[in-house]
Amino acid sequence: MSILMSYWPVIAAAVVFFLAGWLLTKASFEKKHGQAQVMHDRLIDDAQKQATDTVKSAELEAKEEYFQARQRFDDETVSARKESRRRQDALDQREENLNRKVSFIDKKENRVDELDAETKERQKALDINETKIQSALAEQAHKLEQIAGLSADKAKGILMEKMIGDARMSAAKTIKQVREETERNSKREAMKILSLAVQRYAAEHVAENTVSVVDLPSDEMKGRIIGREGRNIRSFELATGIDLIIDDTPGAVIVSGFDPVRREVARQSLEILIRDGRIHPGRIEEVVRKTSEEMDARIKEIGEQAVLDLGFPNIHHDMYYYIGRLSYRTSYGQNLLKHSMEVAAVSSVIASELGLDPRLAKRCGFLHDLGKAADHEIEGPHALIGARLCKKFGENETVMNAVGGHHQDIEATTPYTFLVSAADAVSASRPGARRESVQNYVERLENLEHIADGFDGVEKSFAIQAGREIRVLVNHNLVSDAEAAALAEEVSRRIEGELEYPGQIKVMVIRETRATSIAH
Repeated sequence: MSILMSYWPVIAAAVVFFLAGWLLTKASFEKKHGQAQVMHDRLIDDAQKQATDTVKSAELEAKEEYFQARQRFDDETVSARKESRRRQDALDQREENLNRKVSFIDKKENRVDELDAETKERQKALDINETKIQSALAEQAHKLEQIAGLSADKAKGILMEKMIGDARMSAAKTIKQVREETERNSKREAMKILSLAVQRYAAEHVAENTVSVVDLPSDEMKGRIIGREGRNIRSFELATGIDLIIDDTPGAVIVSGFDPVRREVARQSLEILIRDGRIHPGRIEEVVRKTSEEMDARIKEIGEQAVLDLGFPNIHHDMYYYIGRLSYRTSYGQNLLKHSMEVAAVSSVIASELGLDPRLAKRCGFLHDLGKAADHEIEGPHALIGARLCKKFGENETVMNAVGGHHQDIEATTPYTFLVSAADAVSASRPGARRESVQNYVERLENLEHIADGFDGVEKSFAIQAGREIRVLVNHNLVSDAEAAALAEEVSRRIEGELEYPGQIKVMVIRETRATSIAH
């Protein structure tokens, strides 16, 4: 008992220590469990936040991809619409060309119908004459039969043979004589008239360039013209539509462009800006606008002065602008205003020699290239554009036909149309009038003949009138009349596709039948 009593404190202490350890362990476990629960809740919250962010990011990426796809779709739709519009415009232009050709064919058909009616009338007259001749021959045969005691058939044979032989001989001699005399006189008179017209008018040759040089007071001005990050030069080129070339050339810049009016506006504007010293985008636009207005006024003055120099009355004042623009247009280096004045003078001389009205011929010649002043604004050949402008400004039918028909775009109804066409060819082809080397000229003629010779049935081709016309001789056994018309169209289409040339080229296919007989 005493022993138990002696161990009781130990046992009690062990129990106390056990309970204390158990309580401490439980408290520690509960603390760790609470911390684990907090960490668990925190991880769940973080996971939920991360999942929410991931969902939002995915939604944003999906929206971005949707917007990009929508933008690509819109761009492709706009591009498709532009292509569709371009094709529609091309189809409209093709339809207009077809309508024009159909109209031309209708006119030709009407002309053919008129010729057919005339042929029928002539045939009726020939039938009447033939009836009279038969009656006269019958009477003459009867008298011969009575006088000579010959049979009707034998007398008729003798009489017909004699008359036919005499008629053939007389007709052959007359035709040959008239043909030789006509060719001789026409060539002599044509050469005389053209040489006289050229001699009586000697025009200066004015060569036009595509660049202008502007002098600078110092090379420092180049930097001011360029501006910060090139904003001044970009503004200048955008306002004028002309390229400004600034290189290592000391004390100068180059103004380059194919439109002489714009180039002159750019040159004057740049000189004003250099003198003024204030060069910035706003000032550039102001100077260019003011210079353009002054240039329009200058163009009208040039047109009015040209009209006064030629002494034309009753020219519509709105026509002065188009006439003045010709002073800033060229064709192979030939100034069009100088060319128009030259054609006017040559037309006047030719008209005087032919007994026509020289003042009317001069007016037709002066306005023949008026359409070239507006061919960049109005679609179509410059001859037809010029005819429409003449009609708009009240010119008479003779002038309109001469302007519209000097390149055979419409049918010529007056001799003034042929006269202007001849004067235009003389002015364009005279030595020194146009900047085209002899080598290029000969090469162009050879290419024309080579293209025509490449078609089946063609025997020989000749480029004439300084390359403005090509005549194609075909074998009548290989090419019919209908095929000849189709051949002319094919040759003209191939020339358009393979060659570069000024103005227009007339293709004439000639098919003839020759009868040959040998007398032994």
